[in-house]
Amino acid sequence: MRALRARHAYLDGLLTPRGTIGLLLVGTVLLAGLLAPLLTGADPLAQGADALAGPGGAHLLGTDDLGRDLLSRILHGIRADLLIALAAVPLGAAAGCALALAATSSRAADVVVQRAFDLVLAFPGLILALAVTALTGAGTTPVVIVIALAEIPGFGRLLRSGILVHREREYAVAARVGGASRLRVLVRHVLPNAADPLLVQLAVSLSLAVFIEGAMSFLGIGVRPPEPSLGSILSEAMPYLQQDPGFAAAPLVVVTALVLGLTFIAESLNRGIRR
Repeated sequence: MRALRARHAYLDGLLTPRGTIGLLLVGTVLLAGLLAPLLTGADPLAQGADALAGPGGAHLLGTDDLGRDLLSRILHGIRADLLIALAAVPLGAAAGCALALAATSSRAADVVVQRAFDLVLAFPGLILALAVTALTGAGTTPVVIVIALAEIPGFGRLLRSGILVHREREYAVAARVGGASRLRVLVRHVLPNAADPLLVQLAVSLSLAVFIEGAMSFLGIGVRPPEPSLGSILSEAMPYLQQDPGFAAAPLVVVTALVLGLTFIAESLNRGIRR
């Protein structure tokens, strides 16, 4: 019943003005990325002679420094960012939750898992990105690995604390007294309640994933050129800020809308569950 009430609380949170705005922002960006081939027929990799052309004509947002259609590159960059985030965050969440379950099985396992979380958290995000890139080289795969590693401690510690709290609640104790096995109590009574806050963490992690991908691509250790991503487009635009401010403004607006929408969703879910 508690888990059911939590789900209703999440829904109530999303139906608030802030939650609705967040859903609209994320939904719009997501839809634009999914429909990229339909919204623009231009090849995001095709170069042209009209470099840094202003908006208009065949190029609604203009072109970049190599004459490539900026709208097409941004839309396909959204797809790249979303694919990376949707691959890396669930991977990190699954690993973190698996470690959390292992940590609650025994005291010795708990110590080992907590030290592993501390080890990951000891590395700043940029240092972690550089270390992984040094081992694997630049590309999409290192970005996924870095994001997944960065998300493991957050999901793991959140689920671990939830399990420790809920397995001592009256309904879990009553189930054990009634003869239910430890596994049944965990699966049927503890996890449904302990896992609810993970939905908030998921929204937060997706916004962080967008930042991490953008930072790695901006520094040249993320998605490899000429493949588009929002971070790489921003990096390419930096030398031309004065000459063509719209070159950097367009991808920056998309990143801002996506991160702001995910942040609104996370805040709305959190406020809903706390009511």
